Amino acid sequence: MANKEVLGIFPDVDRPADALDSLRKAGFEDRRLDGLTDTPYPEGTFGEAPVHHKLFRFPLVGAALGFAGGILYSAGTQLAYPMVTGGKPLLAIPPMIIVIYEATMLGAIISTVTGILIESRLPRPIMGAYDERITEGYVVVLVSCKEEDVAKAKEALKSNGAIEIKVA
Repeated sequence: MANKEVLGIFPDVDRPADALDSLRKAGFEDRRLDGLTDTPYPEGTFGEAPVHHKLFRFPLVGAALGFAGGILYSAGTQLAYPMVTGGKPLLAIPPMIIVIYEATMLGAIISTVTGILIESRLPRPIMGAYDERITEGYVVVLVSCKEEDVAKAKEALKSNGAIEIKVA
């Protein structure tokens, strides 16, 4: 059975929260419900479940990999091409600190940008259901459900004041 996306279009901000409550009472899971709008409302405005981001892990892992890479690069270069001058130590720590710092920062930055793209689900090669009126101030409630639950989703959206319902 294929999954369908049901789009309920609301003219104002007040009714989508009621629609999401009705959909939950009808048996739809929170992860199947989404609210789309052109205004950056705070999380939870429409009664949706809080999203647990894992973005903080990306910079930590990237920094650790960059740190290890910086040590390997700077120490490995000095050990692979030894240049002993005047009895000084083979591994010169002060210059290594600069290389290690830069590699750590580079790893953290690259992994942070990658993490933002992954957590934001970008790019989306297959766009889901969408309506152009989102950019005109309308609020859309998106329900991802099975084919047999489409009628139940449409009823819950219509009973809460959706001016139009689309199925994709």
